[in-house]
Amino acid sequence: MAQVMPELRRVLDGDAVPDGLTESDLLELYRRMVLLRTYDERSVVYHRQGRIGTYAIFWNHEAIQVGATYALADDDWIFPSYRESAIGLVRGMPVETVLQWWRGQPSGWWNPADWNVASICVPIATHVPHAAGLAWGKKLKGEDVVAMVFFGDGATSEGSFHEGINFAAVMNAPAVFVCNNNGWAISTPVEAQTRAETLADKAIGYGIPGVRVDGLDVLAVWEAASDAVERARGGGGPTFIEAVHYRVAPHATADDPRAYIDPVRVEEERARECLGQYDGFLRRIGVLSDLVADDVRGSAEDALRAGIAAAEAEPPPDPSLLFDHAYVDPPPNLRNG
Repeated sequence: MAQVMPELRRVLDGDAVPDGLTESDLLELYRRMVLLRTYDERSVVYHRQGRIGTYAIFWNHEAIQVGATYALADDDWIFPSYRESAIGLVRGMPVETVLQWWRGQPSGWWNPADWNVASICVPIATHVPHAAGLAWGKKLKGEDVVAMVFFGDGATSEGSFHEGINFAAVMNAPAVFVCNNNGWAISTPVEAQTRAETLADKAIGYGIPGVRVDGLDVLAVWEAASDAVERARGGGGPTFIEAVHYRVAPHATADDPRAYIDPVRVEEERARECLGQYDGFLRRIGVLSDLVADDVRGSAEDALRAGIAAAEAEPPPDPSLLFDHAYVDPPPNLRNG
């Protein structure tokens, strides 16, 4: 029977470390959050310098991305939306590969099988059935693989979301559905999208568990994701996780949120940002020092500098790539000469 846990799960308010995490794990979570934070901050700068195109900002979403994926095994699959564009970094994907995707360079398209990270999905929710299908296919093959798919609150208003999650539920597929509920689908607030009290309530309609966590608490996200992955791997089927927080940055670099946001609320929420909360927790329990934090930040900054240098060193792509697999005989207006 489907069960929804309505309360927001939090861990960082106390000093207890969740079972299953060592000090090394805690620091690795921190390293990954800093790497993603640094990537996001530098990418906004690169966009303003004209070095990458329009960019979907994920500042303050790092706890969701890092916490959820840390519950996966290497053979498990990740299906990102555009808000998780850099999530391949947690699997060791080169920084320049993700940067090249935003630069429109062919070298930015990776083979998903190399990293078990699907291509970045820009259309809203169309990757949800992809994740459900892969999970079901792996189950049919007897492979011990879980598929985790990320999407925003706006995706729950799309037909593809309902088709994908219902299919996974009916087939008892080993899938985890992670909803990044930051309160906004571009400029549409979540209360204008649904009459449901919570998005996790939608799990009831598919007969699967629904869990709500504080999306700014990386350890709470990890706990919820670990439970969901264990359930999926054990044959218990999919879980819907609603990670709740409030978007404090523009939807993307092409967005001016001043037309629809409450600036006071934004500043209040920025003060609660996820990396700062986790940094404070680690210092409180004696795991993180200034020396370690500086080293982690320095390594992330070095990786970004090297990544942009490598990306910009790539030769310009051959324009014929746009047409080679589109036409047998290119029309006259597209032929050279």
